[in-house]
Amino acid sequence: MSLNDPQWGNRGSGDDDKPDGGRRRPNQGPPDLEELWRDFNRKLNGLFGKKGGGSGNNGGGGDGPRLPQINFNPKFLGGGIGLLAALVVVVWLASGFYIVDASQRGIVLQFGKYKETASPGLSWRFPYPIQSHELVNLTGVRTLEIGYRGSARNQVLKEALMLTDDENIVNIQFAVQYFLKDPIEYSFNNRSPDESVMQVAEAAIREVVGKSTMSFVLYEGREQVSSMAAR
Repeated sequence: MSLNDPQWGNRGSGDDDKPDGGRRRPNQGPPDLEELWRDFNRKLNGLFGKKGGGSGNNGGGGDGPRLPQINFNPKFLGGGIGLLAALVVVVWLASGFYIVDASQRGIVLQFGKYKETASPGLSWRFPYPIQSHELVNLTGVRTLEIGYRGSARNQVLKEALMLTDDENIVNIQFAVQYFLKDPIEYSFNNRSPDESVMQVAEAAIREVVGKSTMSFVLYEGREQVSSMAAR
């Protein structure tokens, strides 16, 4: 058979004199697409519990697809957004709760400035960025090392070397321990409070050592030097 044959693939489509009226047998070609579409529509309507009717809008009076209609309600969308916004607000407000330990004090800041001092227990403040808080330990012993760091081998000579009254140089290493009385003074009135304490302690020791002899500083007056510097 030639590929240019105009009757190729259409054999028997217009033979009315045949017993089957020219209908296509199963082995004569692909099934009728229109019939397949009708079957699909009937199965789809049956799936959703609807019967196919003959008044479809497909122009041929056949059964058309009847899918369930989805009603879009803007109020539902608005309610969902409102619920989500309310949940965000609740979480934001809950972030303002904090706990102050018995040995601490809470410093509440409003836009970076001091607002109030919180006592031990459960407290609440306006969440960030309106307010924030800092916890300051008042009962803990704070220790500063002068003339060394960590151990006596790690000397800091510019802090340890001191001149006595008899013009001798001594190497003094000591530690300063202190407590906090006012958390506001500690947090706001000194930019570097630990460094300030070190400078004051070093100056006090140098004053006492400068008025004493080397033997007094190193031997018989060792305890007196520390007590005199602490005054």
